[in-house]
Amino acid sequence: MEIGFLNIRLTDVIDILLVALILYYVYKLLRGSLAFNIFIGLLVFYAVTQITRLLGMTLVNGILSQFLNVGVLALLIVFQPEVRRFLLQLGRGNPFKNVNFGKLFSWRRKNVALIADPQIKDALVGAINKFTEDRTGALIVLADSREKTFFDDTGVSLDANISIKLLQSIFDKTSPLHDGAAIVSGNKITRAGCILPVSENSDIPSTVGLRHRAAVGITEQIDVKVITVSEETGKISYAKEGKLTYQLQRKALSSILDVVLVDKAK
Repeated sequence: MEIGFLNIRLTDVIDILLVALILYYVYKLLRGSLAFNIFIGLLVFYAVTQITRLLGMTLVNGILSQFLNVGVLALLIVFQPEVRRFLLQLGRGNPFKNVNFGKLFSWRRKNVALIADPQIKDALVGAINKFTEDRTGALIVLADSREKTFFDDTGVSLDANISIKLLQSIFDKTSPLHDGAAIVSGNKITRAGCILPVSENSDIPSTVGLRHRAAVGITEQIDVKVITVSEETGKISYAKEGKLTYQLQRKALSSILDVVLVDKAK
């Protein structure tokens, strides 16, 4: 196809659409974070480099070009959490995500399974309800067997059966583990007192505490779900995929756990 003096091929159109799609995903990924400002700064830096080249400013352009030569490596270092989250989101958008590979490969079901036992869900709901009544701060991460290894270098290893009393003991204000997160995987509390990365997303209200920012932060990096109970208000919040749902009602919490815990066991 020709437009004036331009000869546009189908591959050119596809090329432009793909670039636009990538830029859209990059914007969506970085929007509201500190990394977005860094990304804009890098674009300005690149534009200045190209301008100095066109103007024949050899010395300045040579210096700026040296920085661009290591640009890919620098981007991977600076945006490591964002790159991980971007790849994770691509995985969530996998066209094969609705295919039940667990039925094709029996080992897959064991690896992905989070919780299938209704008694485990009842223990979680019971503990969270008590936290809301007592205004006990809590941070509970629901992870499958693939993601729980992310926490191996933080907190204290427990590998204990899930119970209301144990969760109360972990998050009791006098416990040395109460400020960290408890990791729930399978039918066990695998770790407690875990330190989570704090989100830098500026869209999160300033009234939200570190527990909630940590809940968002970990879901920005890996595919886990997090339940938070506010120490100040006793309200329940739920975080997934970098988004936080505030003031969850008990019935809604039960419904969410049905989906998160049971569906992942299928």
